[in-house]
Amino acid sequence: MIAVIFIAGCLVLGVGYIFYGRCLSRWLGVEPGRPTPAHDVNDGVDFVPAHAPVLFGHHFSSIAGAGPIVGPVLAAIWFGWQPTVLWILFGAVLIGGVHDYASLIASIRHGGGSIGEICKKHLNPLTYRAFLIFIFFTLVYVLIVFLDLTAATFAPANLTDAVACDRGGAVATSSLIYVLLAVGFGLVTRSGKVNFKTATCVFVPLIFAAMWVGVKMPMSPRFVPAVFYDHPKYTWAVILLAYCFAASVTPVWVLLQPRDYLSSFLLYGCLLGGVAGIVVLALTGQADIQQSAWRMTAEVGGKSVFIFPTLFITVACGAVSGFHSVVASGTSARQLNREEDAKPIAYGGMLVEGVLALVAVSAVMLLPAGDPLLKAHPVKVFAAGMGRFLSVFHITPPAGELFGLLAVSTFLLTTLDTATRLARFILAELLNLKKPAWRYVTTALTIALPAVIVFIRMPNRAVPGTFLPAWQAIWPAFGTTNQLLAALALLVVFIWLGKEKRPRWFAGLPMVFMFATTLVGLAQLVKTNMLNEGGQALIGLICLALLILSLLVVGNTIVRWRKTCG
Repeated sequence: MIAVIFIAGCLVLGVGYIFYGRCLSRWLGVEPGRPTPAHDVNDGVDFVPAHAPVLFGHHFSSIAGAGPIVGPVLAAIWFGWQPTVLWILFGAVLIGGVHDYASLIASIRHGGGSIGEICKKHLNPLTYRAFLIFIFFTLVYVLIVFLDLTAATFAPANLTDAVACDRGGAVATSSLIYVLLAVGFGLVTRSGKVNFKTATCVFVPLIFAAMWVGVKMPMSPRFVPAVFYDHPKYTWAVILLAYCFAASVTPVWVLLQPRDYLSSFLLYGCLLGGVAGIVVLALTGQADIQQSAWRMTAEVGGKSVFIFPTLFITVACGAVSGFHSVVASGTSARQLNREEDAKPIAYGGMLVEGVLALVAVSAVMLLPAGDPLLKAHPVKVFAAGMGRFLSVFHITPPAGELFGLLAVSTFLLTTLDTATRLARFILAELLNLKKPAWRYVTTALTIALPAVIVFIRMPNRAVPGTFLPAWQAIWPAFGTTNQLLAALALLVVFIWLGKEKRPRWFAGLPMVFMFATTLVGLAQLVKTNMLNEGGQALIGLICLALLILSLLVVGNTIVRWRKTCG
């Protein structure tokens, strides 16, 4: 049964790409042969034409991260696999893919400008600046979260756990080798002495070999100097901040393009291994659905939550994510070689992410009721699933689990450096700093806030005497913020399409749905945290500010739209 569901889901995504993707290309006015900003500007730093496979690797690696794994796993555990699968399929095809594809096309039509710049052209300056500030702080929040999570994968909380330390060390060693290989790949292909295909055939096997080296020579966190709070995680945070600075200011062909391209093969390995493992296990009778199909409510954080809007916000990147519009309009649009490449990169990338989300849900479907993994971290659930899926290739479950962890950690790091560059773009735009040399200043300003907050610890009310990273205090607002950004991006696209006299219902309907889910979600968070006893005022205030901001943007848009129509 699980194989039938999974294969049917992949077919839905494939059919959506072929037929609905063709309609989207027509409605968006995609013209093969039209020059792209990567060629018109080509400054050798941010605007650099990239081969379609390289750009797909960058785009996919940047938007994937841990999002299409964590969200679908949590949603499947809370509300059952059936509504989660349905939302992944229809959300990716009709909303997420539309959002990503339209954002990319809108950006190249505006000279590779960000979604904020497009807002500036079609809405008033106040809305534009508010939108930029919203995007910037969303990206900074992504940096704070992913900085802490990446550092935690290198150095686990319990340094007395030898197995966890070895796994963290393996991830750290492999990640270091990935970076060095990426720089080598970029230099080799840029020199023209080795063609792209030959370099790929050499470097991709080296990427997988790096995993083996990492396992054999783990950079044990127990031997990393504990400069802050007597724990090496914070030392790694400093190293990662330095890496983010370097990755943001160097030309994209040095690190960003090659690293994301090579890293994407790890995720392809996860996808192929997961797909094959699910099918083989099901056909040989070794796997069957253990989880319930549907639940209307779930217990989350000791509180009962309803399926709407929680499910649609929780799945996030598995169906739609506002972060994708920032990636599409921030880096991908500036590297797009041909306009016809936009469909496979943006729309296709979102649908492949949907396949990854289905693999993550399948890992939950196989767990029996009461399994301890149902209360574990979602990444651990996914890794355990990969261990089981890869066992059909006679790979031991511990080795398969480690492969899953290594792949996820690699994409955490990829999202981290991409978010830094994107935030640098937004800040330069906000402050009107256009000279290339300003990128050093804007990058430093971008990482300043994460550099402070990542070292702040707050008392853990659930476990007295222990501490939590500061970002966890406002985590409940993150999913809603991300989805609200998607609604705002669709709003900007909707206005642009109207001025271009093109069909826009395909962006308008998803926009209305995303606003409905996020506004209800924000209202619930405000009520829970500001009006109920035991709530957190900080979360309530953040959500209230976001609610007011979104209503102002929507109200301003309606007023301007009526004036234009009149």
